[in-house]
Formats: sequence, structure tokens, C-alpha cells
Amino acid sequence: MDSQASAPPLTATADPDPQVRPELPLAPGAPARARELVLRNPADLDSATALLDHVARHARTRPDACAVQDRERTLTYAELVARVAAARDAMRIRGVGAGDVVACVGPRSAHTPVAFLALESLGASYLPIDLGWPEGRVRDVLDRSRPALLLDYSDGTASAAHSAAVAEGIGTLSLPTEGRPGGLDDGPYGDRSGEARYTIFTSGTTGRPKGATIEHRGLLNHLWSKVADLALGPEDAIAFSAPLVFDISIWQMLCPFLVGGRVVVLDDAAMRMPRWLLGALDTTGVTVVELVPTVIGRLIDEIRRKDGPALPGLRWLLSTGEEVYPALAEQVLDTLPHVSLVNAYGPAECSDDVTLHVVTRADLARPRLPVGTPVANCTLHVLLQNDDGAWRPAEPGESGELFVGGTCVGLGYLNDPATTERAFFHDPFDPDSSTGRIYRTGDLARVEDGLVHYLGRDDRQVKVGGVRMELGEIEATLSRHPAVESCAVTVSDEGPVSELVAHYTLRKEVPQQELKQALSAALPPVMVPRHWRQWDALPLSRNGKIDYRSLTAAPAGPRKEAR
Repeated sequence: MDSQASAPPLTATADPDPQVRPELPLAPGAPARARELVLRNPADLDSATALLDHVARHARTRPDACAVQDRERTLTYAELVARVAAARDAMRIRGVGAGDVVACVGPRSAHTPVAFLALESLGASYLPIDLGWPEGRVRDVLDRSRPALLLDYSDGTASAAHSAAVAEGIGTLSLPTEGRPGGLDDGPYGDRSGEARYTIFTSGTTGRPKGATIEHRGLLNHLWSKVADLALGPEDAIAFSAPLVFDISIWQMLCPFLVGGRVVVLDDAAMRMPRWLLGALDTTGVTVVELVPTVIGRLIDEIRRKDGPALPGLRWLLSTGEEVYPALAEQVLDTLPHVSLVNAYGPAECSDDVTLHVVTRADLARPRLPVGTPVANCTLHVLLQNDDGAWRPAEPGESGELFVGGTCVGLGYLNDPATTERAFFHDPFDPDSSTGRIYRTGDLARVEDGLVHYLGRDDRQVKVGGVRMELGEIEATLSRHPAVESCAVTVSDEGPVSELVAHYTLRKEVPQQELKQALSAALPPVMVPRHWRQWDALPLSRNGKIDYRSLTAAPAGPRKEAR
């Protein structure tokens, strides 16, 4: 049932003036040296035109071409435009306009890009709500974002979101399921560069989610960079596989529309079962799929069990969300020799991926794979903070913290200026930056031979036994053992001193002592975990990433513990 909103909406900005950012304290000579060491990839891309203008063009020239394939349901480009027009009209009647935030709830489906494009046509901003969130989290997100409306395409399964909307005084609207005769009757939609286009709420270190808000120009720059880097065309079919609150879902469901390609929706059931995932990718003719490493590993295991040619139409497999280790990359190259494996890296605050690297055989000899070079119109700096708090550029081969500038940098965190000011700064290095902003990622990195090497989160650096170490280095080393399927390392503070805990699953049973010896041969003794827990399956978040909080809590469940 639709209900009327009673609370006034706020516009989709991180603070009253998103162009004003605090200054980053710099050491003497830092700007000049940073300009010498910066990694950049300038490109002339159209980051202003509305995405819907491209959809309308394809609807005119190829109206019967498939735009979205969602199991048995398909939308042609003409049908997509008609559905967008109906959704736009329904929201406009409810008062949605430029600058408004609209919360959207429903499963990953053909309805999702319809909602997004309808909001773009109104100049409004898309905010996905996860169906699996408890009511308390939904209320927190709605309270912080103050949307003008809750747009529902959940088919009655979004009870938590509806209850939260009622409690927050926010009206709801069911997404129309029929297209409007005649489709869109206006356009082109012109320059949308500076409009807030979407917000993704990510987990915060304080335990409260924070809403990373991206401008239209950042979104379009990222989409066009994917078209260029992956050589996409109208014959391509991109898997729409990510949870809607994971930033990679945005490009997956929109990028094909630039080139007249096809979005292929993969439901949650397929993503949970490697056999079903393999079948879905194969039968739908997907040419590009992006997955987290854990899911990639399970997919490769399933292909190996079948022991035959697989996914002949697949061209690109992108790994993102977590570090992909050389051992898994080698399995991909061996199992799918016709597929290019891409190691992608990027924060939600910067329009998704900011680097890409096509993995080669030569990379497999490295202890950790590079994440590569910047995508179009992104600038990357690795900086070190001196004892006095001032930042200086890290020299080649020197580790530091990664900062991102350029078109990709988002507005900040929605209606949260205090958190925004701790991560977004005025760009002191590039006076011609289209955004004037630089983002502090909190990720450690170094640059070697022009390639960025991701070294893990700054908050995953720990001190154990008086020695500072990176947990990711231990995980990378353990993953190289051929029997290890997946692994993670945490720190336990249960005893009088902090101790390392190794969590792992196995492809085949091996003695725990063999794993410890493998680490002892490659790492200092203090970096060899004292506690070991074998799991049937490591716990995962809804995004498919390893859930380190669950590991740290070590709940009772399907694990085998040894010491």
C-alpha cells in the first residue's frame, strides 16, 4: 500500500558546500614531489550526459534488442524506456524532484535499473536498502539520509523497510510494473555532472553505517572507463551479480546501456550455489562477470569437478572486494585459459574501481598481486605522515597510505559532515581537478615499476609480541599452500597477550603441522599463528567477503578447532 510522507526530505549532499574541504597538512616540498610521482590516466570521456539519453538512443535505433535478462523475464530497450517513463511519472506525482534522495528496496532484478534510470531523469539520487537488514539498521539509514520516498519493488518481502519507513514518517510507493504507452516524451536530459547520483551505505568503524555519495560525473566516468578497459560493445552481456548495497552493483546494472549491451541478472540462489552459478553464466552467454575471490574459488572448483570446457563465451573475470592471492589467480589462468583475469581495486567513496590490472603468468611469482594502474581520470598518491602530522610523498618502493583524486572522488558521506571532513580533503596537488577533492582511503600501498601494490587496510596492521605486521601478508603466504581453499588471520585478545589465529578451509586434508611449517619456512616465528581453526566454510558477509567480525567472535558452528 502506498502512503504519504510527512517528513521533509534533505537533498543528497554530504554537507552544505561539498566543494569546501579541509586542507591536508603537507611537509615542505611535498606538492612538487607529489606531482612528480603521481599516477594518472587522463582521458576525454563524456561524464556529463545522462545515462538515460544513451538508453533512449538505443531504444530508437534498436528497440527490440534485449536490454535486461532476468531469468524468464526480459526487457527490450523499448520496453525499458517505457518502464522508466511510468516509474518517473509515478514518483513525480508524489513530489520527487531534483536533489531528493529516494530509498529503494527489493531484490536484484530487472526492476532495479528501471528505478535508477527513473531517478536520474528526475535529478534525484538512488539509495538501495538491503532486504536482509534488520529494522533497526534500516531506521538508522533512513534517519541519516531522510529520503523523500521509499520506492518498493520487493513483492511484499520488505516488511522491515516498511516498518522503518512508517516509524520515520517516510511515504512508500510501489514501483509500477507496466510501461507507459509512448515511453519518454522529453529529453535529451543535458549536463548532469554535478548532481548527486547515488549513495551506498558502507560499514563504519564506529559500528554505524556511513553513506558514500557519488556524483553523476564520477559514475559516468567509471562506466566509460569500463567500456574502454574491457572493450565493451553491443554483443556483451554483463552479469548483474552483486548485492545492491555493494558498490559494484552500480556498474554491473548500468554499463551495458552505454553500448547497447545486455544486463544479465543472477539471483541470490545462483550466487550461493557454484553449480547453479556456472550454469547461469553458461546458459545466458555472460561475457563479463565480477566476483569476490571467495566466490571465484568456488566457481573454479566447480569447473574443475566437471573436468571439461567451460564458459566458452566468457571474456573477462574481474576480482574485487578482497585481495586475490597468486595461488587462486594461477588456478583461474589454468582452468579458464581463454579468459582474462582482472584484479580490480577501489573504494565506494570513489565511484568504485580506481585501479585495474590484467593478471599475467609473470605476476604469479610475486608474493602479492598488483592492483595495477589508475582508471581514466583518477589520480593516485601514496603518502606518508611524519611525526609532526604533515604528509609527504612515499618514494617508489616505499609503503604509505593511498589517496585518490580526480573525477572519481565522491561528495562525501550523506548528511555527515564530521565524518566527511576526516576522509575528504581539498586536493593540494592538482589545481585542474574537476572535483577539487582528494580522498584518504585508509589503505596501505606502494608503487613499484608504475604499478600500485595493495598492502591491506591500515587498520589491519597489528602489533603482536612487540612486532608490527600486516595480517594480509600472513594470509597471502598461507594461501599458497595447495591444500588451502580459503584462509583468514585474526588477532585474539582473550588471554593476557595478543595472539594470532589462523582460520582456514581445505581442499584436501593435511596435518595442521604441515601448514604451520609452510608459514615457518617463509615468515618470522612471531608471524606464525599460535591458534588454528579449521572451518567447513569461512563465514561471509552479504557481499560475499570474509566476515572478520564473525571470525574474531569465533561463534559455535561448523568449525574444527586445533591448537
